[in-house]
Amino acid sequence: MKKRISGLIFSLMLLPFCLHAATFPLDVTVKNGSMAGVAEADNVVSFKGVPFAAPPVGDLRFKGPVDPSAWTGVLRADHYSKSCPQFAKYEDRYTSGKGPYSSEFFELGEVSEDCLYLNVWTPAKEPSEKLPVMVFFYGGGFFMGSASTPAYNAHGLASKGAVVVTLNYRLGILGFLASAELDKESAHHVSGNYGTLDQVQALKWVKENIRAFGGDPTNVTIFGQSAGGGSVHFLSISPLARGLFAKAIVQSATMYPQDPLLNRGAMSYKTLNEAEEAYAAYLRKAGVTSLQQLRSMSLKEIMSLPSAPFPPAFFCPLVDGYVLPQSFRETYAKHLQADVPFLIGGNSEDLGGVPEMTTTVPEYVQWAEKKFGTLKDEFLRLYPATTDAEAGIQENQAIHDQNLISKVLWAQEFEAGNHQPLFLYYWTHPLPGLHTERFGAFHTSDVPYVMGSLATMSRPYTQDDWKVAAMMARYWVNFATKGDPNGPGLPKWPEYRKSGLAMRLDSKSEPIFAGGSRAKIHFFKEYFATFPAK
Repeated sequence: MKKRISGLIFSLMLLPFCLHAATFPLDVTVKNGSMAGVAEADNVVSFKGVPFAAPPVGDLRFKGPVDPSAWTGVLRADHYSKSCPQFAKYEDRYTSGKGPYSSEFFELGEVSEDCLYLNVWTPAKEPSEKLPVMVFFYGGGFFMGSASTPAYNAHGLASKGAVVVTLNYRLGILGFLASAELDKESAHHVSGNYGTLDQVQALKWVKENIRAFGGDPTNVTIFGQSAGGGSVHFLSISPLARGLFAKAIVQSATMYPQDPLLNRGAMSYKTLNEAEEAYAAYLRKAGVTSLQQLRSMSLKEIMSLPSAPFPPAFFCPLVDGYVLPQSFRETYAKHLQADVPFLIGGNSEDLGGVPEMTTTVPEYVQWAEKKFGTLKDEFLRLYPATTDAEAGIQENQAIHDQNLISKVLWAQEFEAGNHQPLFLYYWTHPLPGLHTERFGAFHTSDVPYVMGSLATMSRPYTQDDWKVAAMMARYWVNFATKGDPNGPGLPKWPEYRKSGLAMRLDSKSEPIFAGGSRAKIHFFKEYFATFPAK
């Protein structure tokens, strides 16, 4: 009994030291000033609403970002900043019965042009730890999105052992407008790509300041979903981002090449000339005749301009010869892409396939003819259907195969100039809800599992969902740590380059042949070859 009491007293004496050792300082000083964060659960400390660039207003509208001013006193980093102006109306399609998306995917609060802020979650015990760093870019077709969206809360992911950063970047016309007048203002004689330059600016901020949060600036992984995944691709071919990241993860944004019938805008791009012509015509139609007029407009007037066509993204990253010197294909052919480990994949229902496809045989044949043209007969040999039930199954399977095969073909072209490990995945785990049977593993449904943000959504989760979320976060953090997602207690994930296999991620995760069959890979390569070179 005496031994137990003395042991208890000794433990109580140590308790303050243990608590101190497990708690990161709430006060942090970075290049521009000091800030106070918030202690969260799981020994994670968050710092929200941290400026990484000056407000892009007034004369800075339609210009690349510049460094923020220093501040005096202590910045209260306890809440998200306002979101960048959005050029789409959000709708909770989950509760309306129109689709699978709940408000937690879209909720963003107020908007303002003064929006270039980032958020940091750190599980470090002290600033000297040198934990891996993960920087996330949101999706939204380059015209909507926000780092304050509940699904992007990175607390859960950070708790697995990484410093996680989320950030806002400019969108739509404010993020990507190019014009001959704007070209004249630039030392590089180009314009547009302000949203991409915001991302580069945030990475520079991370390189300069992340040590203060226990992060390793030499071990930064960039990752994103949809247009955020597309952003990772663009940064991988931009010389301006070289040396600012060491690994890359792309979720649901690799199409080879883009399918004009199914494109969601994640990999959309224009050349500078194409953009300037398209945007000039758009502005003329809107009654805007000069850059001076556009700069003098209020934000309300800017946001009242006519809706831009979508998909694909109308205002989007540009191959301008500077930020993005060349197209993906040209960059890959010259082996100029970032030579870093890549983890890449997508969701089974990214392209619109659904678990319960309903069609008839004549409708299926008509769809095949419209989509595949002269390749229709070859397609029907690979995906035959004699009954309506078979037609639904085969159409759905073809959409799924195209999704994964596009990534396989991308990998084959990309890896010729990249000598680092490459891991492919295929996400098939449905997010539970009112429409699970209808929409399955829909576009974006993987994000709450990766971020560990399931609790932001009121859905009928099972124990499997929490297990899958823990698995996904561990895979992602393992990859950020060492360029390999594998680790103790996780299903073995083979490297694509060595095995030709992708990892199916679900309640039961397992390696699968990437593409279904070689005949199907050959067919879709033929099909993709019928697209324009871009």
